[in-house]
Amino acid sequence: METENQTVISKFILLGLSDDADLQPLLIGLFLSMYLVCVTGNLLIILANISESNLHTPMYFFLSNLSFTDICFTSTIVPKMLVNIQKQNKGITYEGCLTQMYFFMTFAGLDNLLLTVMAYDRFVAICHPLHYTVIMNPHLCGLLLLLSWLICLTYSLLQSLMVLRVSFCKETEIPHFFCELAQILKLACSDTLVNDIVLYFVTGLLGIIPLTGILFSYSRIIFSIMGMSSSGGKYKAFSTCGSHLSVVSLFYGAGLGVYLTSGTAHPSRKGSIASVMYTIVTPMLNPFIYSLRNRDMKGALRRLFTRGTYSQ
Repeated sequence: METENQTVISKFILLGLSDDADLQPLLIGLFLSMYLVCVTGNLLIILANISESNLHTPMYFFLSNLSFTDICFTSTIVPKMLVNIQKQNKGITYEGCLTQMYFFMTFAGLDNLLLTVMAYDRFVAICHPLHYTVIMNPHLCGLLLLLSWLICLTYSLLQSLMVLRVSFCKETEIPHFFCELAQILKLACSDTLVNDIVLYFVTGLLGIIPLTGILFSYSRIIFSIMGMSSSGGKYKAFSTCGSHLSVVSLFYGAGLGVYLTSGTAHPSRKGSIASVMYTIVTPMLNPFIYSLRNRDMKGALRRLFTRGTYSQ
């Protein structure tokens, strides 16, 4: 029996969102459309930031990196899901599952840290406007981005290496449409106590510390805005934070929903459906939020489309 417990499996089965054959074409069309909108929208944000010299500021530098991260985030999950639905094959190799899990954790964590850095950028811009260009210099911006990447890559590598010590009894089914670490550990037949401790401890740190930083930044921003005498100054300050605050609320709200639905002892596909909001809908909506609520970005996108039209 002990030998059987140490059997190395060759693949996992991703149960996906539905077994209904009639729904499969609808799911392909829906998620393919959402994926294309997500990639196109975020790519336009990046191109607009590159082409417009007036957008070469720390805020838009981090926004471009957030858009790039969102493209990579959804690309880690959606293409494989679409292939599985189209081929009616729910299998994913053990190596492929670990690879998908690694990049999912990397880009999800990077999203989180970039939103925190952007909150700090808004804090400096509103609370210390005279020192903004000195504090948020290119060196610091590059350092913050590099540090975010290093933290996420190291954390994801640590978790992936720790999964290698876990053994499974047989071919296993994951009640999800992608390989998520918490769901994989629930399928293990070997002891996962160390994995669980590291998972919840590090995830707690990477969740609580950035969220605390965001809340602190916005508490100071609110106090600073309330102290302004000019109503025009208040409106301008709120408008510069509105887009970021909307994205933060969407990101953490969706993440909380996923956590509450996936934390049960017997996971169901309700958790998978909740994850759609976190992994696909939120990255798809980010470009719309930043373009519709930001006058500079709307102008940059308009000029980008105009140049594209004239070039034809």
